Amino acid sequence: MTTATAETELTPEPPAAPEPTGARGVPEIVRRRLSGLDNWLNPHSWIVTVVVTLIAGILRFKDLSSPRGYIFDEVYYPTDAWDMLQHGVEWDEKNNGPAYVVHPPLGKWMIALGEKIFGNHELGWRFTAAVCGTLMILILIRIAYRLFHSVLLAGTAGLLLALDGFQMVLSRTSLLDIFLGFWILLAFAAMVLDRDHYRRRLLRALEDGYDPASTPKIPRVVPWWLLTSGALFGLACGVKWSALFFAPFFAGLVWLWRVQARRSAGIRGPFVGGAFSDLGWLVLSFALSIIFYLATWTGWFVTNTGYFRHYRQANGLSEPPILGALLNLVHYHQEAYKFHSGLTERHVYQSWPWQWLLLGRPVAFYWNNGAGCGAPSCAREILLLGTPVLWWSFLPALFALVWFGIARRDWRAWAILVPIMGGMLPWFYYAVTDGRTMFTFYLLPAVPFLVLAVVYVLGAIMTPADGIVAGKNKSERQLIGTVVAGAYVILVALCFAYFHPIFVAQLMTYDSWSSRMWLGGRWI
Repeated sequence: MTTATAETELTPEPPAAPEPTGARGVPEIVRRRLSGLDNWLNPHSWIVTVVVTLIAGILRFKDLSSPRGYIFDEVYYPTDAWDMLQHGVEWDEKNNGPAYVVHPPLGKWMIALGEKIFGNHELGWRFTAAVCGTLMILILIRIAYRLFHSVLLAGTAGLLLALDGFQMVLSRTSLLDIFLGFWILLAFAAMVLDRDHYRRRLLRALEDGYDPASTPKIPRVVPWWLLTSGALFGLACGVKWSALFFAPFFAGLVWLWRVQARRSAGIRGPFVGGAFSDLGWLVLSFALSIIFYLATWTGWFVTNTGYFRHYRQANGLSEPPILGALLNLVHYHQEAYKFHSGLTERHVYQSWPWQWLLLGRPVAFYWNNGAGCGAPSCAREILLLGTPVLWWSFLPALFALVWFGIARRDWRAWAILVPIMGGMLPWFYYAVTDGRTMFTFYLLPAVPFLVLAVVYVLGAIMTPADGIVAGKNKSERQLIGTVVAGAYVILVALCFAYFHPIFVAQLMTYDSWSSRMWLGGRWI
């Protein structure tokens, strides 16, 4: 997949301790395992990043104000955002009082930023969604480059996400899920940087003469990227509570990466050594998540008009400064949780998690039979549909990812799989236990990682067992694999182009629209 072979850190026994004689005393295998991405300033990688991000931006910003009016749940969030600009909190215009809402404020504040710049109309309330949707492609490219050390695979990851109709529709619509996906992906990027930083510090300590055999104390350094990830995760929770599903998966991944790093460095007892330090930093990171989450409620704290803002006072209970406001917010959260827990009302576009990757029930965001298409019957639709060729690749890619993770003992496979589990498994649990109403757009935070799964498999197809060879000496396996991967990307691009009209509400004949309903009534 890359010039670096897969790590074998998951073997039961730790590798032999490196020679404690300075930089030259570090065995090459240890140096390789602890090395991260050294050439992150590679100009070719940044050229690819800029070009693919520009392509994504053009697709997401072109005719962003069309169609006119509110699309699907835009009837809620842009109006809430505009009211927050006026009152600091969500507002009920009919009752001229605070509105009761069940999602945290940050996503609506992000929508409000666009409305503040461009006004209370389509461009204003969709602008920041398009910005975040485009930035997700940029972030994914940089994550992929750091994982695979390949400009080609990094560019492929960004291009596949740019050509995903599902992510593009949500990037052009003022719903909360695109903001949730943005902050989750950014938090994961900080985690990957923290992994490289931790391993780099261990390598430098070994080069400076640190001997893990005679010095049990592990060199310590403030994990700024881990703390940054915690802050970013708090902002994700400030968009939707479903971000919490990722918390145990992310925490487990960070801990496992650190254990693997200590094992690679030759530290005896890698699970126990450094465990208290790991736990302390994770707790501090979680504390930052809480602080940044509470910061997203600033408008509610600094005004006296928010819903339940003075609940205790209104019910004859004591309401001391600061603590009283926090207790009122706790009550708000309890009531909102009851709402979410009891949300089982049937909806025509609801779907179950086991249908999502199969595109079993997409959501129609907009429909207008219109006129002027040159035929007796016309159609304009925005359908929240993943690009079929790409999405129907996700399941086989997941099976292959598990296989490679086990067979190759490759940390990258598990680094991709764990966030996918965090973004999907909890929804299976709630679907089985309480039949909660669900929609496909709940999957959005996991989509970039599903794309990485496909790219990982493409990289495996392109990579011979003995690694990549540059220049004229490329192996037949490498050439065939590159052709197969290139053909796949072209097929995804053609599929995206074919379905593009129903991603952007392009006017077409009814027959043209009907020909794109591949699964018949399931897509109508």
